[in-house]
Amino acid sequence: SIEYGFRGPNYCVVSACATGNNNIGDAFMLIQRGLADAAVCGGAESSVTEMGIGGFNAMKALSTRNDDPAAASRPFDATRDGFVMGEGAGALYLEELEYAKARGAKIHAEVVGIGMSADAHHITAPAPDGRGASVAMRSSLRDAGLEIEDVDYLNMHGTSTPLGDIAETNAIKTVFGDHAYKMNLSSTKSMTGHLLGAAGAVEAIATILAIKNDRVPPTINFEHPDPACDLNYTFNEPQDREVNVGVSNAFGFGGHNTSLVFKKFSD
Repeated sequence: SIEYGFRGPNYCVVSACATGNNNIGDAFMLIQRGLADAAVCGGAESSVTEMGIGGFNAMKALSTRNDDPAAASRPFDATRDGFVMGEGAGALYLEELEYAKARGAKIHAEVVGIGMSADAHHITAPAPDGRGASVAMRSSLRDAGLEIEDVDYLNMHGTSTPLGDIAETNAIKTVFGDHAYKMNLSSTKSMTGHLLGAAGAVEAIATILAIKNDRVPPTINFEHPDPACDLNYTFNEPQDREVNVGVSNAFGFGGHNTSLVFKKFSD
């Protein structure tokens, strides 16, 4: 704000690992309501500290594959045993469409919907049937005015935990039905680790790039199939395909669920 003279709404949502998505969603809604023409939004996290690692380790949320750390984050693999802590930041610059066009902005994609919900289940464990996540995804598509068949790619929360990956898979099947098997999914946490409050922002950018480049990022480190995770997670290699609509999920401890919908821009 000081550096660039921004004088609009200035605040940050804190909702655990859904923070990045919530901040983007709030910026989206502020612009929709006419309370801002543009907004810088995203998330940042630096928790690779004694307290950060110790706390998540005490919860037994972290992978203990210490002999092979590069392969420890393995979402949807039958041998997954927890997430790998990462650090990072991501920021998006959102603008009202006519405002962006008037200044000749290069538009990478449109934000068209957000969905939010609470699990009302447990402080750290996801609802096994993914009911809260299902509500968030359905709400985001309704907000975007899109059908389930319109979605080409879904960037999953996919933390590489035994319970979480199955719960999210179940939620996607509940929402998308047969179409769940036709779209591409992936967890970029397999490559970045879990960025906590920054995860939603970085993964939103990954989703936008998938739309922009028609190229789906992979879920790496897959070796062993899990019968409970039977969707197309784009294992080990990126896939070229037309991506007009992408959804990005971010879920957090405390039962926070958010889904953002992005769409290829066409004037």
